[in-house]
Amino acid sequence: MSDFTLWDIFRNLLLALRWTVGLSAIAFVGGGIVGAILLIMRLSHRRWLQWTVILYVNLFQGTPLLMQLFLTYFGLALFGINTTPLFAASICLTLYASAYLTDIWRGSVESIPRQQWEASASLALSFGEQLRYVILPQSFRLALAPTVGFLVQAVKATALASVIGFVELTRSGQIISNATFSPFLVYGSVALLYFVLCFPLSWWSRHLEKQLTRGANRHE
Repeated sequence: MSDFTLWDIFRNLLLALRWTVGLSAIAFVGGGIVGAILLIMRLSHRRWLQWTVILYVNLFQGTPLLMQLFLTYFGLALFGINTTPLFAASICLTLYASAYLTDIWRGSVESIPRQQWEASASLALSFGEQLRYVILPQSFRLALAPTVGFLVQAVKATALASVIGFVELTRSGQIISNATFSPFLVYGSVALLYFVLCFPLSWWSRHLEKQLTRGANRHE
């Protein structure tokens, strides 16, 4: 194991875990902001806006994230933008997350009965007011569990940022493995840290889903 102790390996992986958490937060928050804008566009009555969002979502959901990372990293350089692995990964994962979040939220909004739209329209509420006061508060409960579930996917997706040179948990594991010649120990530790990070989120998502199901059953 060269001069590395088990504590050295784990300590360096923990330091890299901060970058995984940070990149996940950037992707989720940025994707949420972009996804909210796309959701409004998708729910609008303008057909060209709807089709723009549909094309956007299909593009990012229908192509590999690895290819998106390559195109973002090298594409920005072609346009003369001085980029870094962190910047390129943040942009790419934000766009990737927004495509999935807007689809999750659209499904939640569309699950609200049509009568709610009609009732709010009868009160002379504008489209924005209908969303703000009637539709979104109801759809929020439905969207919470799958949104938290997607956060797990976003955390695991950050591992692909290692291919463009961003040193997060997976890339750090590769570097340490090459230095220690102990791939099983190193990658086992990497897997353990991903599990520690993702399992509470998965449990929370299932817990929210069960609560939602019990709440729906009580109202029937």
